Amino acid sequence: MTLADVIHQSPSADTLKLWLTKVPYACYLGIRAELHDNEILFILPEDKKLIGNPSLPALHGGVVGAFMEQAAAFHLIAKMEQPSLPKIINFSLDYLRPARLRDTYASCKLTRQGRFIANVSVTSWQEHIDKPNAIARAHFLIPELEQ
Repeated sequence: MTLADVIHQSPSADTLKLWLTKVPYACYLGIRAELHDNEILFILPEDKKLIGNPSLPALHGGVVGAFMEQAAAFHLIAKMEQPSLPKIINFSLDYLRPARLRDTYASCKLTRQGRFIANVSVTSWQEHIDKPNAIARAHFLIPELEQ
């Protein structure tokens, strides 16, 4: 069973976990998701294999970006009326401060969803949401559903 087969289940704690297990890189990073009042909180657990700068230590910037891109895609799938697998068009990331070796969180907002294009904004933080370590904007192509 692939991700395309399971995205039609409405998002719940169990289905979010199932969705994440269908993406090998999300599994490698250890990404988790929790549902809080119909909002999804994505979690990247602390893991030494994700260090990019051992002198701080800080997470690799590519790991932070990949985590945020995965969060944006899953958030979009969860918010679609008729879920399909979106394809990334553009991902713009602003690093604001180093992501230290600790749990990292991300929340997303579906800014706009049209017939073919969707825009999702992502905020990533570690200790407090008011002190983000990165913000991003993602544009996705929404494939036409086969009739």
